[in-house]
Amino acid sequence: MLVTSYCSVIFLGIFLPLSVFLYIIAPKKARPYILLVESYALFALMSGLLIIYPAVTALTVYGTGIWLSSVQRKRNALLRECEKERKKAIRAQYINKQRMIVALALVLNIGALVLLKYTKFLTVNANDVLSLLNASFEFKIPKFAAPMGISFYTLMAASYVLDVYHEKISADRNFWRVALYLSFFPQIMEGPICRYSDTAAQLWSGERVRFKNLTFGLQRVAFGVMKKIVIADRLNSFVETVYLGFSDFDGGITALAAILYTCQLYMEFSGTMDIVIGCGEIFGVTITENFRRPFFSKTISEFWQRWHITLGTWFKDYIYYPVSMSKPMKRLTSNMRKKLGVYYGPMLASTIALFCVWLCNGLWHGAGWRFIFFGMYHFVLITCGNLIAQPAMKLNKRLGINNASKPYRAMQILRTTLLVCIGEMFFRADGLRAGFVMFGKIFTDFSLKSFGNGTVLKLGMDGLDFIVIGVAVLIVFVISVLNERGVSVREELSKKHLIIRWLIIYALIMFTVIFGAYGPGYDPVPPIYADF
Repeated sequence: MLVTSYCSVIFLGIFLPLSVFLYIIAPKKARPYILLVESYALFALMSGLLIIYPAVTALTVYGTGIWLSSVQRKRNALLRECEKERKKAIRAQYINKQRMIVALALVLNIGALVLLKYTKFLTVNANDVLSLLNASFEFKIPKFAAPMGISFYTLMAASYVLDVYHEKISADRNFWRVALYLSFFPQIMEGPICRYSDTAAQLWSGERVRFKNLTFGLQRVAFGVMKKIVIADRLNSFVETVYLGFSDFDGGITALAAILYTCQLYMEFSGTMDIVIGCGEIFGVTITENFRRPFFSKTISEFWQRWHITLGTWFKDYIYYPVSMSKPMKRLTSNMRKKLGVYYGPMLASTIALFCVWLCNGLWHGAGWRFIFFGMYHFVLITCGNLIAQPAMKLNKRLGINNASKPYRAMQILRTTLLVCIGEMFFRADGLRAGFVMFGKIFTDFSLKSFGNGTVLKLGMDGLDFIVIGVAVLIVFVISVLNERGVSVREELSKKHLIIRWLIIYALIMFTVIFGAYGPGYDPVPPIYADF
């Protein structure tokens, strides 16, 4: 693979400038096609011949949309001409036809995802069961090569098909627009998971590159690169050392590694999203925000409304609501409301739907028991939070605790952050058993000796590394606080004098160039979420 990251020299120094140049000089009508060619070119640089997968996905999704649209037109024509008594039967007949078409499309696309990502996991576990049963044979473990970003563009493809089925959007008769929607090059590695209605029209409009979009976009790209290579990549040596040799370290080092990995994951993923959204902004495309300062969250539920937002809304729209609003769940809710009241009555059905969401969420992130545990961990936390929310409010009121006070909110934020760090520790651990061993060490073998005797500075990061990361995290924190208060840092910066504005921008660039984790002594760190 020639391109493994959006922070690579090939992407930032060659591909992105060349793509912008070709887009600028092209006639307006040709610009969408330029973007499409550039997108598939980048995919080829990332995954080689595996480019066939997104191409086939685009063909099947486009064909499914046209097929569904044809069935819907025939249904509408019949409904206009038939008697009132027959309309219900016709609707039912055509709903079944559409469901068969949707099922076929989902089997083809999600089936390919399952085949490529989960076959090994399923085969290994099947062989474990056969071993327990003393079977005389076992399944051969197949090897498949999955293209970059398959989990992201598959969910985008599924959302397009389902939205056409629900008639939220009309099937697009322009194949190239559908293909561009699924493959726009800033999104193909790590998302976000955009909807057709969000970006397709913008991508195809061929608007010219405006100076403000170019400058604002490049500023956001630069900020994202700083988060990725100054913070996330610099943390990688420490995190990898501790997680790979977890049995050699006490609970203090283990706890620090869990915190630093959570920081690494956030800076890597949110930094990549800054690059993605910045690239889109250059071309005049508003890409959906995927993070909204999640570490200011007061509850786990709020955290997941701020972290990987597009994945959460996808699961909410296409799994949570269909399950919770299904006829069996509505009957269950009606019965439970009579027995448990209006607060706890609907909770059983919503909890079942939530379980489905978090099982899928865990499996989406990876084929392994630690990912399933990760999903169930957050399912339990959110469910418990829902159960105790009302009693907790009543108790606080009785005790005279002000839920809106700054100390109470700070306590909630700290608690939520610690719970997130625990979940991410299992997420990163080398297997579920390793996760439990590391978690146990925090409580049974906790010690600060490694901090006093200098061991902590010999695990891939020295004192300068910690200082650089501390400064960079402080920069991100200050900007996040301003954004949380509704202040647009880039808008405010644009109002400053030209000299001040460029001094700040050049300072950010030089800080990244000087302190970025690259070059001799550093191994390139591939994007963490690109494998999910």
